Amino acid sequence: MDSVLDLNSTNIWTIDEYQLSALWEQTKQEEDFASSEDKLLNVIRQAFEVVHYNPDDVRDVKKYENGEWALMSHCKSGKGSIALRKKVIKNLSDLTFENVKHITVATLLELIDRNFGGGWDSISSTTKDIINSAFEISTTQLPASRIHAPGGTLELKVSQGFEVLEITKGTWVEAIFAKKKEPVEKVQFKPDSKPYDSDEDGDFDEDAVDADNSEYNNDDEEDEVSENDDTFYSSYAPEAEIKDEEEEGFGMEEVSEL
Repeated sequence: MDSVLDLNSTNIWTIDEYQLSALWEQTKQEEDFASSEDKLLNVIRQAFEVVHYNPDDVRDVKKYENGEWALMSHCKSGKGSIALRKKVIKNLSDLTFENVKHITVATLLELIDRNFGGGWDSISSTTKDIINSAFEISTTQLPASRIHAPGGTLELKVSQGFEVLEITKGTWVEAIFAKKKEPVEKVQFKPDSKPYDSDEDGDFDEDAVDADNSEYNNDDEEDEVSENDDTFYSSYAPEAEIKDEEEEGFGMEEVSEL
């Protein structure tokens, strides 16, 4: 990351407070930084504790300038200073779709174990959705005497790269298996750089469209020419001359008798 302006709700979890402080002071010198300061602080608050303090106040200095916090300055000196430190995920309720991707399996299992020992079923469906977005999870319950049986589920899952949390429930044990999901690369569709109906400047190309429709245009032209051409009727026989009744072989008397 080259600039604090590149921060967003996802990558904010990938840096620590001291890296962030250095990026902030470096980017603060840019001309348009002041207009982005408040927006950036809102992004930073998602992953960090942010405190505004008075560097001229002895008590504030003692509280925040003790090495436990990283320090930043506002773009305007009159606004005081900023102290920040990374938020610690202490409970399952602290998990979000953004930060869950940046914790280890060991941390996740520790959070689950800390959740009153209730096991997987005691976790809310919302929190389960968050966990499942970043981890593969499976569970099993077996008698305590069988949980570590050679060739059993626990041994198989560990061989597949899962880490396991065992929660004792009377004479039974619930095993919760977790493994980090591999990041999925997003495939982006890229349209052709030159659409069939655009020229090199990106303007609408009427000639290209006319060329594509030439087959239909030619048909219309042929129809128009055929209707006006003297040879249009050349393939048709002239209408037969109408003969009177006597020439057809009927006499007038025979006709009257009919």
